[in-house]
Amino acid sequence: MMAGLFSIFDPSSSVFSLSLNWISTFLGTMFLPYLYWASPSRWGVGWSGLTKGLYNEFKVILGDRNLGLGLMFVSLFTLISFNNFLGLLPYVFTSSSHLVMTLSLALPLWLSFMVFGWVNHTQQMFSHLVPQGTPGVLMPFMVLIETISNIIRPGTLAVRLAANMIAGHLLLSLLGNMGPSMFFSVIWVLISLQILLLLLESAVAIIQSYVFAVLSSLYASEVN
Repeated sequence: MMAGLFSIFDPSSSVFSLSLNWISTFLGTMFLPYLYWASPSRWGVGWSGLTKGLYNEFKVILGDRNLGLGLMFVSLFTLISFNNFLGLLPYVFTSSSHLVMTLSLALPLWLSFMVFGWVNHTQQMFSHLVPQGTPGVLMPFMVLIETISNIIRPGTLAVRLAANMIAGHLLLSLLGNMGPSMFFSVIWVLISLQILLLLLESAVAIIQSYVFAVLSSLYASEVN
């Protein structure tokens, strides 16, 4: 029995007090090796083209000196997108809808960028706190505002991804629970809405993965 509206997102399957729901986070890695040994297919060619286009975009953002970071952000995009899509399947736990996972991705990335920037590019990091052309009277306020906006970056990354995934899943769950109480003659309207919402959630899954990876790369480009 569901204790609350958000309890559908709570981990519930466990063995010896170890939650099994989080195993779904790594299910995406089972599909990736298939692309390397199987014969070329439309799925493999499409995925290779997508990752290659993302890598070229990250290369423009980060520059030619940071090609390793580009590969890392492509891997980050892959991890999040697989988790988002797997969460759309029935009875599959959506780990990307929990702040435990999204903060675990965003916070170490942001912290490593900040430590690297303040250690190696201290003057550049100070210059980001005061935009060029700021009047002297407003400089203390700008430093405070820029500092706060910098500190909340990992929180905004994590909350944006988790909130978007939770919102769609809640709508799907609420509409699905309306089915038993509806007349059979109008059930096709509910099914059509569910299909349209599922298509929308598929687009949100890929868009939020892209947004998370691109914003992380933009934060990395500021400290290089």
